[in-house]
Amino acid sequence: MRRFLVDRASIENVNVVQQEAELEPSPNVVNEFNPNEIETNELSNILQRKDLNIVNAMELVDVVKARLGTMRESGGNNFFADVQGFCVAKSILVPNMDDEIPVRGRSRAEGRTITNLHHYRAEIFYVAIDKICVEMDHRFSEGSNIILDCFSCLDPKNSFSKFDVDKLARLADIYHADFSDDDRGTIRDQLETYVLQVRRNASFSTCEDVQSLAMKMVQTEKHLVFPLVYKLIELALILPVSTTSVERAFSAMKIIKSKLRNKINDVWFNDLMVCYTEREIFKSLDDIDIIQTFTAKKSRKGHLPRNFI
Repeated sequence: MRRFLVDRASIENVNVVQQEAELEPSPNVVNEFNPNEIETNELSNILQRKDLNIVNAMELVDVVKARLGTMRESGGNNFFADVQGFCVAKSILVPNMDDEIPVRGRSRAEGRTITNLHHYRAEIFYVAIDKICVEMDHRFSEGSNIILDCFSCLDPKNSFSKFDVDKLARLADIYHADFSDDDRGTIRDQLETYVLQVRRNASFSTCEDVQSLAMKMVQTEKHLVFPLVYKLIELALILPVSTTSVERAFSAMKIIKSKLRNKINDVWFNDLMVCYTEREIFKSLDDIDIIQTFTAKKSRKGHLPRNFI
């Protein structure tokens, strides 16, 4: 019990530290005009949500890649104008883009020079965009895009207009551990019957996303009629938990297991992780109720004051 209360207090201290860190201002001008932040803000926000809509995420990935490509090809002038306006407003000296400077990494004796415009555009702007694109391709590889594209076929909008039997049946092969050989042989017929029935059922026309579709299937008991289709929906809902929430948990590990807790055992560390990841639930619990619950489990030598009983 004492350990649980200490864990709860520790988690509250971690939250305070995080809030203070979030309030710290940006240390330099570069952060004000970060191409990664400008182009991927919407994608970052939706990927950090617990109720991630897989269809929206798939669409935003393609949109972000297209916008980064457009920004590299024709967005340099507009970006430079924005940075120049910011520097003028903050009384920051803007160098003359036509002035020549020595090539970095080369001996000055060679006499090789480039203009400031070439330096900022080719060596900084283009390089930053290319690194972001490479990271995007790494994070959203071809295999990940295939899975996202297949799951996007479950979108119930516009009378299941994106429904594709071939792509959804392919998921049974990708997640072969969750589907038996018999399941993979019959899933196509079940998918075809499923889409015909839900399109004729007016109650499914109100579904806006995969989450609402899963709830409607349970309400209408369609999850019992089409168990393989419902398993695909469950996998689509579990997918965000296996990506965003896991990354968030690893970030929490670095905060919880600090230098002062470098010898923390696995059991206590696991308890702290549970308290942190489910902190919204733990905030709603009353300390007195927790103490009374632990006390009622077994008799102890020490007795609580009367106001706790």
